[in-house]
Amino acid sequence: MNDTMTIDTARLPMLLTQLRLPTVARLWQAIAETADRESWPAAKTLAALMEHEIAERAQRRTARHLLEARLPAGKTLDRFDFTAITSISKARVTALAEGDSWLARGTNILLFGPPGVGKSHLAAALGHAMIDAGYRVLFTRTTDLVQHLQAARQDLKLATAIEKLDKYHMLVLDDLSYVQKSQAETSVIFELISARYERRSLLITANQPFGAWDAIFPDPAMTVAAIDRLVHHSIILEMNTDSYRRKSAETKVTKKSANEANDS
Repeated sequence: MNDTMTIDTARLPMLLTQLRLPTVARLWQAIAETADRESWPAAKTLAALMEHEIAERAQRRTARHLLEARLPAGKTLDRFDFTAITSISKARVTALAEGDSWLARGTNILLFGPPGVGKSHLAAALGHAMIDAGYRVLFTRTTDLVQHLQAARQDLKLATAIEKLDKYHMLVLDDLSYVQKSQAETSVIFELISARYERRSLLITANQPFGAWDAIFPDPAMTVAAIDRLVHHSIILEMNTDSYRRKSAETKVTKKSANEANDS
């Protein structure tokens, strides 16, 4: 009996490695000792091991998805100052972060506002929340993505490049307004919007309202078609307020001047 147990114990690491159960391989001895000491039934022991394996797989998956998402560091919801951006409802944003039905429906989120009000921060924060919920996200400057898709078009691989982006449940296009049709053939953005329409979500930040988007797309008809597809299933958040970055800088200058006055 003891010899059999010794052989089984020696074989376990190899078997667990073949089954790709690294967490079970690491924890089984400690859990087995607890099970023996507390007289657990076999089902409880097995369930405990599987729960640990599943939990650690989820953690590793989240870590991988966070790495590939390329989200700006530190831009989470708990670090967003809603008191400085009164035009945005904290309750509404929190509901978006805590729920995923909108993402499952392929709903788009459109964030409008002048530079410096926190659009990129809020977009990244929602990205973090969706990754925590088990989804895949990619955060990219729109100009960078345009260059990538243009290169794919030149190589006759645009359809393949857009298809690869389909693995992301939410694609964050930051600073759409900085794309200009005079710089390149931005029709690739229209093709991306069309490909994801009603299937996968886009989160777009833009400094300019829809009325100024004719500077982005090659012709008016394409502008109207792009806006129609984006707005059809969308949540629009407007951040029409003074620049948060500017106000923060002014506050720092005021504090510095006050400190210097006190020191003199």
